Amino acid sequence: MSEQRQNPAVQIPGVRRLLLVETAPPRLTIEQTTAMTRRWEEAVAVNPLLFDGPTVVCAGLERKDPQTLLLTWYRATYRLFLLRLDPIHALPAPSVFVTVAQPTVDGRLLMGRMASSTAAPGRWQLPGGTIEPPQESSTPLDIGELRRHAARELAEEVGRTVPPGDLELWAVTRGDQGNVGLHFRTPACPVGVLTERYNALVSAERTQGRIPELDRIAFIRSAVDVAELGGRSADFLPVLAARHAAAARTDVRG
Repeated sequence: MSEQRQNPAVQIPGVRRLLLVETAPPRLTIEQTTAMTRRWEEAVAVNPLLFDGPTVVCAGLERKDPQTLLLTWYRATYRLFLLRLDPIHALPAPSVFVTVAQPTVDGRLLMGRMASSTAAPGRWQLPGGTIEPPQESSTPLDIGELRRHAARELAEEVGRTVPPGDLELWAVTRGDQGNVGLHFRTPACPVGVLTERYNALVSAERTQGRIPELDRIAFIRSAVDVAELGGRSADFLPVLAARHAAAARTDVRG
């Protein structure tokens, strides 16, 4: 999928709790549906590996109290995001995604570079991905489901298995196109262990003829290190790298 120039994401401060409420999706006009289909076909022609799977779209954000954020969402598929780029028939459709901040015992933070087969090849970011809605209508999309999704992403992209209950909500960001990032933090792990598990995952994926989602990992200490990675980075990365560095300084003083 094509990407526009991005401004840095901003953190929504003070969020400790999330409430998620499903709503009905917006009605598309015939013109919007036609434009969306055309853009999706063009994107698939460039990258045949693109998958038009189910996803969650943000319909609104609202503070319920100083520490609680209400996120209203609806069901869609990935092709809806391309409609945001149409100059005539554009529709606001902020994505909702999770990431995992994986610190190391020596105070660094794990980064991953998206592989050429993904929607954002060459982009540095935290392990994570766009949220999929529950398949069963009786299953709620709640903080427990978000933790399980984040833990799955960490296992699938880095090879580290962490109980979902060990993930704490760390930050919420609002970025390009209004996209909402729900960022979790997991307990620290030695660099050597993370590197070993990532290499084992990559080897297993390639043996089975699959392309790993992350073609490289790296470890940074602060936002300054983000620029030194080379290439593009996710819009939320500078603010989260700065948050990590601030937390590391606090830990040292403590």
